[in-house]
Amino acid sequence: MIGQWMLCDFHIHTNTSDGSLPLGEVVDLYGEKRFDVICITDHIVDSVTASRCDEDNVFFVTEQDFPEYQQRLWREAQRAWEQYNMLLIPGVEITNDHSEFHLLAIDLKQYIDPGGSVENIIEEIHHQGGIAVACHPHHKSSERVHRTLYLWERYEQYAPLFDAWEVANRDDLFNVVGLKKSNYIANSDFHEIWHFYSWKTLIHADKNTEAVKQALRNNNNIAIHLFRKEKEPGVANG
Repeated sequence: MIGQWMLCDFHIHTNTSDGSLPLGEVVDLYGEKRFDVICITDHIVDSVTASRCDEDNVFFVTEQDFPEYQQRLWREAQRAWEQYNMLLIPGVEITNDHSEFHLLAIDLKQYIDPGGSVENIIEEIHHQGGIAVACHPHHKSSERVHRTLYLWERYEQYAPLFDAWEVANRDDLFNVVGLKKSNYIANSDFHEIWHFYSWKTLIHADKNTEAVKQALRNNNNIAIHLFRKEKEPGVANG
C-alpha cells in the first residue's frame, strides 16, 4: 500500500485567538512529538460573537488581519517541514455563536464571512478546495457545553454537505456521531498544554496536503487514537 500512517491533529488554536501559546511554540510542541500533520484553526467570528469577544478581551482573526495571518502560517509551514518533516495546513474555526454552530475549514486560502448560512460557508470552503468539518457537534463533558448543537439537531440536512464530523474532541468521544457512520476525524481542540494529550486522527496517505484532504473526503484508512503522555517508570497514567 502506497503512503504511510500519519499522526494528525486538525483542530489547534494559538494565541492569535483564544489559545495560550504563540504559533511558533505550537509548531515546536507538535514537531518535537513527531506529529506528521497539523492544521492551525484560530477563530474567525460573526459580528455578534465579535462584540462579545471584544467585551471579554478575547482575540480572533479579523478579515483585515487574515492575509497577514495566512502569511505567518505559511512561514511556519515551511519551517515545520524543514525542521520536523511535519506538514502544517492553514485553516480556521468558523465560529458563529449567534446561530450556534462552529465548523473547521481545513486548507482555507481566503477569508469567509462567518455570518453566512452553513450552506454558503461550506460551499465557499469547497470552492477554495478546502475541507469542511463539523466540530464538537455534541455535548462536551470535560468543560462547559459548547453551544454548537445546531448542526447536530439538523444532521440529516447537513450531513451530505460536510466532509467529516468530529467523532472525538479532546477527551470526549461522541458515540452518537459514530453511530451515524458518517466520515469522521478526532482532534484535540488545542488551547492549553494539557489539551495536547487527547484524541487524534491517524491517516494512511502520502504526506502532502492534497493526499491528506482526499483521505479525509474518502474516509478510508482513517483511525482515531488517544494520544497519551509518556509514562514515567513505575507510575501509571492518570
